[in-house]
Amino acid sequence: MTNFIDELRWRGMLNDMTPGTEEQLTKEMTAGYIGFDPTAPSLHIGNLATIMLLVHFQRAGHKPFALVGGATGMIGDPSGKAAERDFLSEETLRANQEGIRRQLAQFLDFESGANAAEMVNNYDWFKEFSFLGFLREAGKHLTVNYMMAKDSVKKRLETGISFTEFSYQLLQGYDYYWLYKNKGVRLQMGGSDQWGNITTGTELIRRKEAGESTDETRSEDSLAYALTTPLVTKSDGTKFGKSESGNVWLDPRMTSPYQFYQFWINAADEDCTRLIRVFSLLGKDEIESLEQQHAEAPHLRILQKALAQDVTIRVHGQAGYDLAVKASEVLYGKATLETLQQIEANEFEVIFEGVPQTEISAEELAEAQNLTDLLSVATRGEVYASKGEARRAISQNAVSINKTKVSDPAALVPSNWLQGRYLLISKGKKNHLLKKA
Repeated sequence: MTNFIDELRWRGMLNDMTPGTEEQLTKEMTAGYIGFDPTAPSLHIGNLATIMLLVHFQRAGHKPFALVGGATGMIGDPSGKAAERDFLSEETLRANQEGIRRQLAQFLDFESGANAAEMVNNYDWFKEFSFLGFLREAGKHLTVNYMMAKDSVKKRLETGISFTEFSYQLLQGYDYYWLYKNKGVRLQMGGSDQWGNITTGTELIRRKEAGESTDETRSEDSLAYALTTPLVTKSDGTKFGKSESGNVWLDPRMTSPYQFYQFWINAADEDCTRLIRVFSLLGKDEIESLEQQHAEAPHLRILQKALAQDVTIRVHGQAGYDLAVKASEVLYGKATLETLQQIEANEFEVIFEGVPQTEISAEELAEAQNLTDLLSVATRGEVYASKGEARRAISQNAVSINKTKVSDPAALVPSNWLQGRYLLISKGKKNHLLKKA
């Protein structure tokens, strides 16, 4: 059991909250929720910061709800978006919802008794809602002036916003009201860009339950509360959560455990102090100890390794982490030929996923008289632009074949193919896999 607000404060995960929130959470076990948009088949590490809110919330003894927006996902939240989003089909949304449901179960305890996590889908209460019924239930309680004052709307007024996206905050607000009435939920949480949508919900609850009083300064009789966490950005101010190939997903089919692990390992030193607080479950004393060790020997990347280990194990399990570490050692560490030969067949393609590969036909292999021919022909100019460049690199001891340095440009083609069909060609830290057709 921990104090939820205190935990968020030292981790740098508290952005804003409505008056009375801390008092409510200190007083009793409270039900709170976060909504997840099913616009992709997987959540990504940008979602992980808000997932961690729910994790800490449950660890503090409160009851977390995860809302999958099966209904609101049909519209799309305008928050943080510069243009209207494309609609997804119901079939795609259903498939996405199932993927997200499975991923959230990795982080939250759904069987812990009184504060067991619950998952809900707003399609369940919106599917039978008529347009006129929704206007009576929600639309009449909030003014257009109130809705237009929200940042997510104001930022889109110049470029244009459809009535569909304009009404999104009403739908999200009604989600909160429904959960308040039917599940006893008293707190909605989210990223700082969600403040406007979340407070629409607290206001809708206040007006429907306590009348039309405009006094918003009272905290002692608040019915519902709001809390947000800062959006995670890099030290240079750019958005966090993307690699060179795009989003870093929690689904191993979309981002492999190796690629996921490498994302954290490659985090900049100046970002790690914040990232390890937000994304790991390591305690305050342990993190501060790691920070001190890192400051004394930054080249050992102690913070990055601790962060990558904690997050990769929780997302991909111990086996996924072990394979990611093994792949890193093979590709970037001091692996030997013996290490390569010990890789199991079922691990081989996983380890070398993302490494550029070239197939060499039997005819091309027969024409390669020596190592120089093999390197220049087989890599199609992707590693060495010409035979002359390949010859010079070999002569300068800049080439490794299966992690073994080669120095004779006229040497015969190697016979020790990995798995009987692969050669790993390394030029500095760059790797290229040659495969027999």
